[in-house]
Amino acid sequence: KEILEKYHDLFTLKWDGVVGNIRVPSQAEWEQLLTNCSAFLFYGMERFMSHILLNRLVAMNIPKCHLIILLDLMRSKQSHQRITKSDIHKSCLRIGIERPPETAVLLSLTGVRSIIANQWYTTLQENAERLEILSESLLNVGRTTGQTVHILQK
Repeated sequence: KEILEKYHDLFTLKWDGVVGNIRVPSQAEWEQLLTNCSAFLFYGMERFMSHILLNRLVAMNIPKCHLIILLDLMRSKQSHQRITKSDIHKSCLRIGIERPPETAVLLSLTGVRSIIANQWYTTLQENAERLEILSESLLNVGRTTGQTVHILQK
């Protein structure tokens, strides 16, 4: 919420989405947000692909989305319990598709042009710092995604 308030006057007037942990977006909301955006930010617990139906995602066509930022792979005791219960009902292949490289491939096949994503599990604090760097670089300074990722790598 702090990031949204800080960059409100720049580009966030056109932002749409779900903020907070009051409820989980429905599959229809995920699809609407992905198909109607030029950029998409996911900042959440566990794997992004564990929140969306795979068969619906692969059928989507989202070429208007120029950038997806996945700040996922954060873990808490509750999120780990939720994902463990969910994974029991999934095949090894399905769980493998939810890994970061496979997620990036699937998103690019749906038409997404650029993807910034975590490669391994991280902490809430580290992702908050990444979001601050991303927001400052992309929204305030106007750096390209490549320049921004280079800064994140440092």
